[in-house]
Amino acid sequence: MASPRNPHPNAHPSAGAYSNAPQIAALLNARAAAALPAVSSVVQHYAMLLETAIKANASGRPGPNAPTGDYRRSWTHELSTSALNVEATVGTNKPQSRRLEYGFVGADSLGRIYNQPPYPHVGPAVEQIRPAFLAAIGAAVGD
Repeated sequence: MASPRNPHPNAHPSAGAYSNAPQIAALLNARAAAALPAVSSVVQHYAMLLETAIKANASGRPGPNAPTGDYRRSWTHELSTSALNVEATVGTNKPQSRRLEYGFVGADSLGRIYNQPPYPHVGPAVEQIRPAFLAAIGAAVGD
């Protein structure tokens, strides 16, 4: 039964309606503002670690061979932050990256026939970094 002080249909007639929504909203906003710099720092740190792990994996078997080091040097990371998001991109501008990671069987655009096995170096690096990154993000936001 609703009461004038509490319109909920299951409320006791003598129950009042209390709301601390403004205080909760203020606390959530303060926590979000405090978490963003910490999360940004964690994301940047682990983007650098991921880039380093990829470069290490791209330095010979079981990953791709790196006779000149040009491919390995092409890996970079970039951090972007907005009001609500932190994002890191780790990548390369070299066209052979997909072929090295996943392999290639068939003819290319020039008609050359390949049977190139995969030399995974990105996937293993991601799996190596993932557990520590997730733990660090959890610690940064206070789980």
